[in-house]
Amino acid sequence: MIVIVLLAVAAILAIWIVGSYNRLVGLRNQVMNGWRQIDVQLKRRHDLIPNLVSSVRGAMDFERDTLTAVMEARAKAIAATGPADAAQKEGQLTQALGRLIAVAESYPALKSNENVRALMEELTATENKVGFARQFYNDIATKYNTAQQVFPTNLFAATFGFKTAELFEITTDAERDAPVVDLSRK
Repeated sequence: MIVIVLLAVAAILAIWIVGSYNRLVGLRNQVMNGWRQIDVQLKRRHDLIPNLVSSVRGAMDFERDTLTAVMEARAKAIAATGPADAAQKEGQLTQALGRLIAVAESYPALKSNENVRALMEELTATENKVGFARQFYNDIATKYNTAQQVFPTNLFAATFGFKTAELFEITTDAERDAPVVDLSRK
């Protein structure tokens, strides 16, 4: 009788471990998928930037520093590895793009250029998609990290090679600042 009880407890424990392991694998795969979604949107963003820079280059000849800063930030962002590094470098790119957009706003010829306007709209839409992808990634990464850290799963998660997922975080104070919107007519 004791042997049957012990076998039943061992079977229940084995089923629970297999179920927990499979849940962690599923969550890890969702985290990887979430990162791939961010990666797709970032690539789209990176592809739009040279077109935007080319479109404004002629009208902004004396703004070479701004254009150079955008392209350098883009190159660094493309080379980023992992969420933390990407968050930091994408933040720098966002700041450089913000400066470019602010400077471009002061050029009436650029504001009325259909190509520039279309690229700006496409970039804005892509920025929104990046934001949603980051939110999804952080949500699933947090769920995955929590699943690893709760008792009793935490007793074997590290043993089976599950590692904490990095979160996509704001790394610079400038990114935390709210954007200034000026709706006054000049």
